[in-house]
Amino acid sequence: MKKVGIIGAMELEVEALKWAMQIRRRVEKASMEFLEGTLNGTETVVVRSGIGKVNAALCTQILCDCFEVTHIINTGVAGSLKNEINIGDIVVSTDALHHDVDVRVFGYPLGEVPQLGCLAFPADDRLVQLAVNCCKEVNPDIEVYQGRVVSGDQFISDKGVKNRIIENFQGFCVEMEGASIAHTAYLNHVPFVIIRAISDKADDSAEMDYPSFEKAAAVHSAALVEHMLPVI
Repeated sequence: MKKVGIIGAMELEVEALKWAMQIRRRVEKASMEFLEGTLNGTETVVVRSGIGKVNAALCTQILCDCFEVTHIINTGVAGSLKNEINIGDIVVSTDALHHDVDVRVFGYPLGEVPQLGCLAFPADDRLVQLAVNCCKEVNPDIEVYQGRVVSGDQFISDKGVKNRIIENFQGFCVEMEGASIAHTAYLNHVPFVIIRAISDKADDSAEMDYPSFEKAAAVHSAALVEHMLPVI
């Protein structure tokens, strides 16, 4: 039977999902509260991981080990890396990578974790298509894009840094957790998808835009996730 793990880094990214759940039990591990129950008729575990790649990876491994989830969805907000992707739009991951890994001195491409044999972690094709289709149904007023999510332990608010990330990785959006969730899911052979609503443009305006738009962006992403669950 399917059981879907849903991860958001911040409370605002999962609070609507928690309210909609029928919760059977609450489990605390690694200072995270895992809510297990049903959401839109689907066996689900919803958790706030906390911000950053270590929190995200730890959270994902707990979902795999302790809850034996069959699918993982990461919902949240991100900064746009493409001019045509505007605040409020949604990016569904085709793959994810770490933009802050640099082991080029040993011959690895920028962004590749040594000895894994891959630069980016591919999302599950079926979950990607479901997310895109469901987004068009539940969020018809915004655009949905399929593309690469890039992650690092920094909030990108400098245009020069943004441009270097675009040049090196051809990403669609940038944030702080997705690649670690993808990395952990990949190692555990669990299908995943990352869904990101755009809260800012990851440039010199990001500090101003983010507080204004993060909540509305998170609502778009959560609504899409809830709509997806019965058809996974």
